[in-house]
Amino acid sequence: MDLAEIWRVMRRRWYVLLPGLLLTAALIAGVYMLVPVEYRSQSTVTLLNSKKATVAFDGNPFLSTQASLTGMADGLARNLNSDDSRADLKAKGVTGTYEAKIADNAQGPFMWLSVTGTDPAAVLKSDQVFTAYAEKRLTEFQAQQAVTPEAMIRMATIVPPQKPEAQTKTRLQYLIMAGALGFVLSLVATFFVEARRRRPDKPGRHRPAPAENAGTGGADGADGADGADGADDVPGAAASGAGEPRNTPASAGASP
Repeated sequence: MDLAEIWRVMRRRWYVLLPGLLLTAALIAGVYMLVPVEYRSQSTVTLLNSKKATVAFDGNPFLSTQASLTGMADGLARNLNSDDSRADLKAKGVTGTYEAKIADNAQGPFMWLSVTGTDPAAVLKSDQVFTAYAEKRLTEFQAQQAVTPEAMIRMATIVPPQKPEAQTKTRLQYLIMAGALGFVLSLVATFFVEARRRRPDKPGRHRPAPAENAGTGGADGADGADGADGADDVPGAAASGAGEPRNTPASAGASP
């Protein structure tokens, strides 16, 4: 089946295709109303060496970076994503979904702290609380190991919590899926009705003989009849045949 045949079927069964397309449009509108737009706010922080470790660099923490800080950043991210931290953040009023992880392609102990939700104002406030909680949790994590304040790793905010941005990718995916599903089902219904309406040839029915054969047979029959009539039309043919004596043995012996 080519595109022209598909188009002809769609035109012929428009009364099936049109309601399907209308239902598809209603489905897309429902998904658009039910799936809300999500917003995301993100901050970037980095871990710095302790004051004691930066004495040799005149107190500049950015000149004394160590590989151990990246390991500490990974441990802190895991701690922030734990169930205990989630309970503490929820008690502090953090809503939506949050995530702490090492920044992609980071050249040092950089972390991303992000919050996603449907209310932009609440998302921004939650990200601010989350960023402050991460610094507090870093201090508590080291205090549990009896680290002195001068030797504690510090945190600095590189990028503060940003204005929430709309995340339309998920919503767009749902809209595309709803439209594709509705269109496919409409086409299936259209071709199903087309297949049901087509009547196949009934078994046992014979097609009539071609006109040439019928005419030829009639001519042959007519010629045969004409031959018989022609034989009857010859005068005296049958009588002469009947009156002639047959050459039998008896008649041959009687002759002198």
